[in-house]
Amino acid sequence: MYLAPVELTPKLVNALYTEATLLADEARSYFDGDRERTIVPTAAAVAFSCESLKVTTRLMHIIAWLLNQKALYAGELSERDAIGALDELGYAPATDSTWLDNLPDDARHLIAASEDLYYRVQRVAQSVIRDAMEEPAPLQMIARLRQAF
Repeated sequence: MYLAPVELTPKLVNALYTEATLLADEARSYFDGDRERTIVPTAAAVAFSCESLKVTTRLMHIIAWLLNQKALYAGELSERDAIGALDELGYAPATDSTWLDNLPDDARHLIAASEDLYYRVQRVAQSVIRDAMEEPAPLQMIARLRQAF
């Protein structure tokens, strides 16, 4: 399936940031409890703890990347400083589907929501990196003129 590149705008950054922070707050509220103690078998409780860390990792990478984009739009960060590591969305491990069915419905919902958001932001981030790697239009025009003569 072909997905068209997404143009990153301040409005999109703000919408994704709001979604990420709301989801992070929901995940924090949910995973902060002692729910893993009520999950049987013990291996499923360990999986619950691991998945809560993965959700947190995904959301923190998303929020950090979006904050860098907000700083870029606000002029607090130059484009030169933003290119490179700041443009890359951090790595977040995938969910272990082996234990997913043993987790509570609320946990599965948060896991799925965090993965969905991560993959959407990852697609946007990859589009931004591709755009940054392209040669500026004036330099492309000069290269075409040189080829023509």
